[in-house]
Amino acid sequence: MPDLPPLTLSLAAPRGFCAGVDRAIKIVEMALQKWGAPVYVRHEIVHNRFVVDALKAKGAIFVEELADCPTDRPVVFSAHGVPKSVPAEAAARNMIAVDATCPLVTKVHNEAARHHEAGTQMIYIGHAGHPETIGTMGQLPPGEVLLVETVEDVAKLTVRDPAKLAFITQTTLSVDDTAEIAAALKSRFPLIQAPAHDDICYATTNRQAAVKAMAPKIDALLVIGAPNSSNSRRLVEVGTAAGCPYSMLIQRAADIDWRALEGVRAIGLTAGASAPEILVTEVIDAFRARYDLTLDLVETAVEDIEFKVPRILREPV
Repeated sequence: MPDLPPLTLSLAAPRGFCAGVDRAIKIVEMALQKWGAPVYVRHEIVHNRFVVDALKAKGAIFVEELADCPTDRPVVFSAHGVPKSVPAEAAARNMIAVDATCPLVTKVHNEAARHHEAGTQMIYIGHAGHPETIGTMGQLPPGEVLLVETVEDVAKLTVRDPAKLAFITQTTLSVDDTAEIAAALKSRFPLIQAPAHDDICYATTNRQAAVKAMAPKIDALLVIGAPNSSNSRRLVEVGTAAGCPYSMLIQRAADIDWRALEGVRAIGLTAGASAPEILVTEVIDAFRARYDLTLDLVETAVEDIEFKVPRILREPV
């Protein structure tokens, strides 16, 4: 057997599942245990095909709209959150509804509601069409939340009263990009109220920090995550911005473009917040089969946060 070429694989830590994703998956599994199959889930519980397929195999049925759910079976709302109209519709149909919205997204919803009660118009930094954006903007009446995606969008805003404005953000954005947009908002609207604490979640921030820390020592970055996962796509962008010449999103080991990695001797590996560790192991094994592998852990934070599941799952049937 020929000698394998040497390769250093830097593993980001933290990576993969965050507390909100762990909780959301546990909620679906507990709902299946409590009420039996099928349990309906409105939208992918988290943005990862591997996770969704595993839950389907246990009896979860994923739908996009509440109208696609029968009224005699429980429905779980995804970790991204839903507009207020969705739980209201579930209540009107007398459905058993379980909310798996990440508590950090719920915090942003509550922030928006408090500002609205004070007569303040909201500006939301986020991505149009993303479920979290739809859910957060759907907490308030139309026109009460204005969406901006870029610094250029800030210049085009038409607001009701520049003295009564506040901004909130999607939890899975790039820390650096959001800081630029927030600075543009503060420059154009000096009286705008910023969030008391960063809306970008701790897990998103930590995973981006680990990528920045490993960027100077790697020639290529692989991010395990789904194409529709906002936090995973942001990790690719953060790697590129940090100077990594090749940053690529893969769903699993089969997606690795080995030809693009020819001659590379140092690669970074991380995973988005909805990607399970089993996919990281799969990728490491694929590298081990092709290289004389040295693993290098790049740890920038230790996460020990855990969120409780909703009370309805802890009560007897």
